[in-house]
Amino acid sequence: MGINFRIFAFPRLNISVSRVQTFVGLAAGILSITGALVAFIRPAPDKAELVAIVQDAKTEKAVSDATIEILTPRDAVITTLKPNGSGKARYALDEGHYRLRVSHPRYGSEVREVQLMASQSTEVRVQLRAASIGGAMRRLFRH
Repeated sequence: MGINFRIFAFPRLNISVSRVQTFVGLAAGILSITGALVAFIRPAPDKAELVAIVQDAKTEKAVSDATIEILTPRDAVITTLKPNGSGKARYALDEGHYRLRVSHPRYGSEVREVQLMASQSTEVRVQLRAASIGGAMRRLFRH
């Protein structure tokens, strides 16, 4: 009585080398794109997040069509943002001191000084007040 080793033999796969290369290339591409998307969506761990919330001072309703400018302490524009429907805008920045300038044609502009800490989210609420007629006329004829 002998042992038949054919029972333990691996089955032969009928896969060509080009199919294996295609599968490996496709898997590498998917992993690469997924990694890039994750890095793009989530801010780097050493970044700070600035969350600006823009509201009407009288009604406390969101002002979604305001313009938010993030500036350096010397007033150089870093970026310009538009709030979403709930009046919020988010942006990842390096730790440091910044200025936040919020403007809208129907309201007076507001400026806030902001200190951001690495790996922390800082929320700034800006309540815009209706522009006075004199201020609107000055803006109109300033140019």
